[in-house]
Amino acid sequence: MTSSPEIDVELPPYLVPHSQDYIRILYADDSLLIVDKPHLLLSVPGRHPLNRDCLLSRLEQRFPGVAAAHRLDLDTSGLLVVPRDKSTLVALNKQFQDRAVLKTYRALVYGQVKDDEGQIDLPIIGDWHNRPRQKICTKTGKPSLTHYRVLDRQSNSSLLELKPVTGRSHQLRIHLMALGHPIMGCDLYAHQEALSAAPRLLLHANQLTFKHPLTQGLLRAYSPAPFDIKGLLALRPG
Repeated sequence: MTSSPEIDVELPPYLVPHSQDYIRILYADDSLLIVDKPHLLLSVPGRHPLNRDCLLSRLEQRFPGVAAAHRLDLDTSGLLVVPRDKSTLVALNKQFQDRAVLKTYRALVYGQVKDDEGQIDLPIIGDWHNRPRQKICTKTGKPSLTHYRVLDRQSNSSLLELKPVTGRSHQLRIHLMALGHPIMGCDLYAHQEALSAAPRLLLHANQLTFKHPLTQGLLRAYSPAPFDIKGLLALRPG
């Protein structure tokens, strides 16, 4: 009996669907930028050469020397602070480590959230067998905390304000899934009905507050969510 020959099949690389939407620059000086990242644009370059297009690579053409102090998921739109030199990067990294940077998000989730406000305190770790997914794990997960407040409710949806205290990968998505109210349009953690309820992930980083590393003045930025309580992408592209 002869064994069948093994055939190596090289799969084509996964190409990230790049947004062509305009990157809004809300603030700019010699030290940093505050920008509004579109949906379906990587924050930093992907590993494959064909996935090098991203927020940083586009900004680099106009602002040489930009770097990443933090990131938003490909599917998440909203505010990012982008340092323009090494000293600003170091100073901003320190603020993030000290949890001195205040970040607020808007999310439209499936179902009516019962409590008007609350917190989700569940440890998160990478789900290595199902990457890039994360999972809740009380034994090995890292402490993860999210505060939420209900802004509005419809028959089968709730508009939330989210304030993450920690910054784990996919924290808001997996915390809301664990709460029983996945974010609409989430292709990683939402059930089929919640996934199909929106044409994109309805998660947007809408407020950012931090101290300017050079002047020590407080900077506050705001970007309205590109969706409303009914999930309509009605306010602006995003």
